[in-house]
Amino acid sequence: MRRCLAVLAVVSALAAAEPPPNTLSAREKSEGWILLFDGRTFAGWDDPTRKTPPGDAWTIEDGAIKATRRPRLREDLLTTRRFRDFELVFDWRVAEGSNSGVKYRVQDVVVLVRGKTKPGARRFEETVDYEYQHRLGDRSRLGPEDHIEAYSIGFEYQVIDDLRHPDAKRGARQQAGALYSMVGPARSAARPAGEWNHGRIVLRGMHAEHWLNGVKVVGVRLDAPEVVENLARRWG
Repeated sequence: MRRCLAVLAVVSALAAAEPPPNTLSAREKSEGWILLFDGRTFAGWDDPTRKTPPGDAWTIEDGAIKATRRPRLREDLLTTRRFRDFELVFDWRVAEGSNSGVKYRVQDVVVLVRGKTKPGARRFEETVDYEYQHRLGDRSRLGPEDHIEAYSIGFEYQVIDDLRHPDAKRGARQQAGALYSMVGPARSAARPAGEWNHGRIVLRGMHAEHWLNGVKVVGVRLDAPEVVENLARRWG
């Protein structure tokens, strides 16, 4: 795996509920847990504010990483460390009508410049594929009116407002906790928009588990026929 995690969601703590937010208990340290977010800085992350031009998609407020509404430079937040097998625990919440996610097994990142990546494309996936093949996007050469999306290619734990976002109304594969567009949650376990949810991703080789508020909502091999079929349906 070239990079491990791309976090689009509001992520506040790796730790369980007992210790203060954004800290590890003595037991968690002894068990080998690593704190990914200190509650104050982007330490341990590929900090977008230090890029050229500086990113505006993320801020840190009240001990949490917060997504900016309609940023000029829409991009995922990636860890600087790489992981293979792992267990990730995180807390998330969304505003009404929001759609986000947590990506893993990230293989590449492409830069999509609005209106300039395969103009006339009918599907978002077409623009990603075109940029992946031609590599025309260059963040450092943006014009004053350009908007970009730095899109991470990988598997995604879906984070969304199931009740209000239109994507979630397309079906279970687009709902909270899903392996996005591949496998839907076994049952609905998300809390309403504005409330905190507890997420967990377990990856062992090709076996992936998604947990939501203590419920295992997805358990699947990433090379299962169902996943391969839906990958082909989405990406061609």
